[in-house]
Amino acid sequence: MQIHLDTPDLMTRVRLESRWRSAGASVSSGQAPEQPDLVVVDLGSLGVEAVSTWRERYPDAKILAFGPHVEGAMLKAARQAGADEVVVRGKVADRVAAKLGGDRA
Repeated sequence: MQIHLDTPDLMTRVRLESRWRSAGASVSSGQAPEQPDLVVVDLGSLGVEAVSTWRERYPDAKILAFGPHVEGAMLKAARQAGADEVVVRGKVADRVAAKLGGDRA
């Protein structure tokens, strides 16, 4: 699976990329690939507008948005902006790893 991770947060990027690569995914975070299977968007850093931008750019890709659990309105708005799935920050690593058949550790 080709995943594009959109987050400016270095700590988040390193942690998530490492986890998903170990589960067998190809992960990019700089230049977007030709056609990602999944775009993962950090709402806390980028806002809901990023979901709309990715949806326009890759209409066939799945979009998973994640953000702080205390920002319920933002999570709901991400779904309305075109995210296929929305999860809280603490669950994003496991949610994507499960899609890859990875462990849940």
